[in-house]
Amino acid sequence: MGNAPPHPSIRPSDASDASDASDASGESDASGESGESGEDTALLTRPASEGGGLVPRPESEGSGLVPRPADRGTGLLTRPVGGDDGSVPRPGGEGTGSVPRPGGEGGPAAAPGGSRGARGAWGRGRGLALTVLCFLVCAGLGLQSWTALRATGFDLGIFDQAVRAYAHGELPRSPIKNVHHEFPPGFSLLGDHFTPALALLAPLYLLWDDPRTLILAQAALFAAGVPVVRRIVRHVFQDAPPLVGRRAADLGGLVYALGWPLLGSSYNGFHEVAFAVPFTLLMLERGLAHRYGAAAFWAALLCTAKEDMGLVVGAYGLVLAVRAHRAGHRAGRATGLALALAGPLVSALVISWFLPAMGGPEGYYWSYGRLGADPGEALAHVLTAPWVLLQVAATPFVKVGAVAWILGTLALLPLGSPTFLLAVPLLAERVLSDNPNHWPVINHYDAFLWPVLLTAALEALARLHGRRALLRRWTAGALALSSAAAVVLGLHLLVRPDSWRPSPDKRPLAAAAALIPDGATVEADNTIAPRLTARTDVVIVDGTPRGADWVLLRTDDRTFPFASVEEQRQRVALLLAHGYTTAWHRDGTVLLHRTAPATPVPGMRRPGPDSTPVREAVPADVGANLLRR
Repeated sequence: MGNAPPHPSIRPSDASDASDASDASGESDASGESGESGEDTALLTRPASEGGGLVPRPESEGSGLVPRPADRGTGLLTRPVGGDDGSVPRPGGEGTGSVPRPGGEGGPAAAPGGSRGARGAWGRGRGLALTVLCFLVCAGLGLQSWTALRATGFDLGIFDQAVRAYAHGELPRSPIKNVHHEFPPGFSLLGDHFTPALALLAPLYLLWDDPRTLILAQAALFAAGVPVVRRIVRHVFQDAPPLVGRRAADLGGLVYALGWPLLGSSYNGFHEVAFAVPFTLLMLERGLAHRYGAAAFWAALLCTAKEDMGLVVGAYGLVLAVRAHRAGHRAGRATGLALALAGPLVSALVISWFLPAMGGPEGYYWSYGRLGADPGEALAHVLTAPWVLLQVAATPFVKVGAVAWILGTLALLPLGSPTFLLAVPLLAERVLSDNPNHWPVINHYDAFLWPVLLTAALEALARLHGRRALLRRWTAGALALSSAAAVVLGLHLLVRPDSWRPSPDKRPLAAAAALIPDGATVEADNTIAPRLTARTDVVIVDGTPRGADWVLLRTDDRTFPFASVEEQRQRVALLLAHGYTTAWHRDGTVLLHRTAPATPVPGMRRPGPDSTPVREAVPADVGANLLRR
């Protein structure tokens, strides 16, 4: 939706090829540079030998004379834009092809003095500046979380251990995940979540074997979406005046770069959404460019980011098929129908066959008990009592608040585009879930939605370009709301000096971790675990003693996964009474060393081949507040 049909003299493939030529030359302005007047016109140079004066239009364009500018050495003919790539039909008698505009960006012919080239370079410069801004902000928040000890074993430590295993030519394994959740030894994370895209990061660990590699890589992947968003703007605003298109590209790129979902995900360390964001954007952009094979390629890659992304691909296939059918593009319709079928099929096969084949327990992540004990029972319940969906989605009320926040921060604009359909499966997963971690808007889950919601909002705005006052109001509202959300959920932290330092209860953890020798087995406070993954065999301290050489734990402040500080103190007392001694203690943080390994510790256990995985018990205060971290 939002794409005007091409000029009758231009084949769809011509428009797409010209657009791709622009893409290959670098990110550019959205709608060309023909001036500030708001008239979307193409300019043809007139040979200088013809002299000045008035120039008759070609026969096919009707009668009338066009004044020749007095200050130029060549005459200029204004002609209507022919296609969405900015190509111009040849005058009658010169063939039926099309003449692409110089520069391939949909703008006018280059004017003497290089002003067109200068404007194009300025547009690319703005795009580059926004890309750098996105990287710096996301990397800054991620590194701030590292410095302030907010990036924890769950989940930065888990992904770090997994990617390190890939770098060593092994399946992705994480002792932190496996031991805490009682998975058998050697369990691969591919049985937990389908995330083979993570293997693409393995070469980076050959350069720098450190968890911060993931933080920087995620920031780079998020930043790579900026030029893609600007290309999306160029497609959806192709019928708007050039000035409107250029401003839309800049504002769209800015809103994306400082998007609160990206900031929240960066704050939380690293997750597989790092790949889902650019893959989704590239799938959407290639579809708008009518490059259907490329759109299918990025859709296939999106399915490797996480097992439920096939549902997004399926919804996209439906939208693409309808749009292509209305435009008369048979290839697009076929591609859309194929994706609509293949996407959900891939998700179903991965969840029902691949994950169990890799050792994942069947139904391990089923969090929809209010609908039914399993997918079959839930489907039967919904078919017989469909109103249960609304009941579950609206209780507790924090779910309603989450949806209102997600859509409201873009002034409800995503609801004005069919692209919003792609967000429905992801939203349904969260509001129908029994897991309180899915309800707030401070986790990484919102970043999966961000490319879809922003693209839908841009498409809705593009339909308003002929109604200037309405367009300005909606744009201003969306910009104000998204900017306020970005400040609340991330930007303000970058300018607060105390946000760059660990809180008093966490500071001793770093000092104690430095005392642990390389290669040791460690049970560590979840907060400090990522600092030890590169040089020790580390798991997190939890409800079961694991018999590690060293145990590092706080006793004055609750840490995941303990339910209370008292439980942590009881653990320390148990270990001191059964073979451990205090090696270091400061401000409520204690480092224990196992000096009598022959002394058995009551309840001590490491998962074995017959271990039964357990699910996390979520503390009662999680999910009660929309914005609480």
